[in-house]
Amino acid sequence: MIGNGLQLSLVGIRASLEGFPAAVTGFVMSAYYLGFLFGSVITPKILANVGHVRVFAALASLASSAALIYVVFVDPIVWGMMRLVTGFAFAGLYIVCESWLNDAATNETRGQLLSVYMIIMMGGMAVGQIFLNVADPGGYSLFIFVSVLVSLALIPMALTANPAPNFMASSRLKLKELYKISPLGVVGMCAQGVIGGAFYGMAAVYGDNIGLSVAQISSFISVSIMGGVLLQWPVGRFSDKFDRRMVLMITTMLSGGAALLALYAGETGNFLLFLGAVGLFGGFSVPLYSLCIAYTNDYLEPDKMVAASSGLMFVNGVGAIFGPLIVGQFMSLVGSEVFFGWIAAAHIAIGLFAIYRMQINRAMPMEDQGTFVAMPVRAGAAVATLNPETEEWINDEPPAYSEAEDEEVAEQTEIMDDGPAFGSNNP
Repeated sequence: MIGNGLQLSLVGIRASLEGFPAAVTGFVMSAYYLGFLFGSVITPKILANVGHVRVFAALASLASSAALIYVVFVDPIVWGMMRLVTGFAFAGLYIVCESWLNDAATNETRGQLLSVYMIIMMGGMAVGQIFLNVADPGGYSLFIFVSVLVSLALIPMALTANPAPNFMASSRLKLKELYKISPLGVVGMCAQGVIGGAFYGMAAVYGDNIGLSVAQISSFISVSIMGGVLLQWPVGRFSDKFDRRMVLMITTMLSGGAALLALYAGETGNFLLFLGAVGLFGGFSVPLYSLCIAYTNDYLEPDKMVAASSGLMFVNGVGAIFGPLIVGQFMSLVGSEVFFGWIAAAHIAIGLFAIYRMQINRAMPMEDQGTFVAMPVRAGAAVATLNPETEEWINDEPPAYSEAEDEEVAEQTEIMDDGPAFGSNNP
């Protein structure tokens, strides 16, 4: 995650240094989210035949190699392809880790594991910004460092002596069915994806355009991520005590207001005010992801929650593809100030839709609301299985097998993942 966080901002800064127009950079950055969607769909099929350790090794090597191509071929088409490859690889890496965590989790530890996983993911992204300052982004050293960091992730996985988990790909509810269950959840999740993709894809470009130094760019992106980590739980606790739609509406409006304050501070050159505004923006924007999942889960039985969460994450990923494209185009046509202006408008639009939904539907009784669970943004679809709200479903009795099937299942669980995978035709 440190390598991924560093690469995210490094590519944006380097694109500006190379003179890429903002619209072109938007296309480059959006390719990551497109690759992420492909990886989320394809990786589970590969896991079934190859196994966790081999998939992790292959994808980490792919991501590590892609990081070096940027300095060899300084071309937006090549960079877009490398962002696509990186997104594909990281989606698979997340799925491997999440399915392993889910296999190791019990109903007592599931929530703790999810919290630690979220802190590691977002904390790693934040720490990655700090490393922007160790070398010149205009050179090749930082790209090599990204490659080294991602390669190091192979060591603990390659040396594990634990048996690999049994992997079952989670299904997704169809968009039409999801929308019938929770229009606000679907619209909010899609819009949060557009906003998140725009911000994290183009933040470094915006910072360079308004004259921030590399140190300042790394600081403001890191502060936005940490703001999201720190305010997840307070926002979540409020949503457990009050109408979750009201909390969602207030949160997104506050995020929009913080974005407008960041716009003002950025244009006036008040960096301390800018940092504070960006921290509040991240603090109120990031929890929307978990709020939309929690709100949708309020209307579901536990056995539907994993499929619904996977569907919402897919909707979020689709939205993230368009975020950098839209903002990049507007920045090229209007100027850098449209960056936070457009993000503020998008947040306010979510709030207005939430108000509309509150007008036409009654609030769910408080006793029927579930518990808010903080979910890491842009994780793999398998993270939905770690949600403690699904415990009732996980506790269900496993299906009965015949004696022959029992022997086959037992044989599968004994197979180590550092050898040929069960069901594989490989020797």
